[in-house]
Order: sequence, then C-alpha cells, then structure tokens
Amino acid sequence: MPFHIVLYQPEIPANTGNIVRTCAATGTHLHLIHPLGFSTEDKYLKRAGLDYWREVTISHYQSYEDFLSKKGGGAMYLVETGGSMNHTDPVYQDGDYLLFGKETSGIPASILAAHREQVIRIPMMNGTRSLNLSNTAAVVLYEALRQQQFNGLI
Repeated sequence: MPFHIVLYQPEIPANTGNIVRTCAATGTHLHLIHPLGFSTEDKYLKRAGLDYWREVTISHYQSYEDFLSKKGGGAMYLVETGGSMNHTDPVYQDGDYLLFGKETSGIPASILAAHREQVIRIPMMNGTRSLNLSNTAAVVLYEALRQQQFNGLI
C-alpha cells in the first residue's frame, strides 16, 4: 500500500507539479483538497510535473470534510512549522497520509487542533519561516520511505 500526500488547497502550480513528480518517482498517491489556487491546465503545473502525470494516482476533494469521509485507514500526520515532534519521530507505516497546508497560511488551526498529537515539523534555523512546500513534502515522504527500507524502490 503506498503512502499518501495530501495537499490542502495548494496555491502555487509549480509546487504541486514538483510534488506530482515526487509521487511518480515513489509510487505515492496524491490527494488534492479544493479549491486549488490554479487551474489543473496551468502551464507551470504541467511543466513542473513533466510527463509523469499519467503515472500518478490523483484524487480530488471538494473540501477537507469530503477528504476525511473518503480517506482510508492509514494514520495521518500533519506537517506544520509549529509541530510538536520532528518528522523523524513517528513510526510510519505503509498507507499513512502526510497532510500539507497552503503555501501562504499552512493548515487551518481548526484542523490542527483536531489532530494535535499528529502534527510534525522539519527542524530549521530559528527565524526561518518555512521550507518550500515541494521540498517539505519530499523530505517527509523520503523519511517515511527510509523507515520502510525504500520498499519497492531501486
């Protein structure tokens, strides 16, 4: 069972395109919670994802509640700069979900409050606001894959 990357209302097409490419390279399922900040026909989105689009399973949701109603049984980790544990602390299992918020405002406080024990962060220097969304997704996903001994990857 693959890992799942969930993007909550992404705003920058190139970030989502880069994440599509990461998903293709790792066999990860991508979930997009609408509204998106761009058209799925955006040229920067398509360019960043290169020709990997047809190799990725992408699911679309009209809202966070819609996503929750259809989510499978894996654990869900929310990635946010104010997380209480490092991204290397959880013991990831196949089928887990990694949720990332909007580039400008992150994950809404109400969602974070409902999952307080599953909020993780990537350590950074003091005074740094955040890493790029696509870089963050790759760092956390590859930690989860490392813990699974990169099962199925060469």
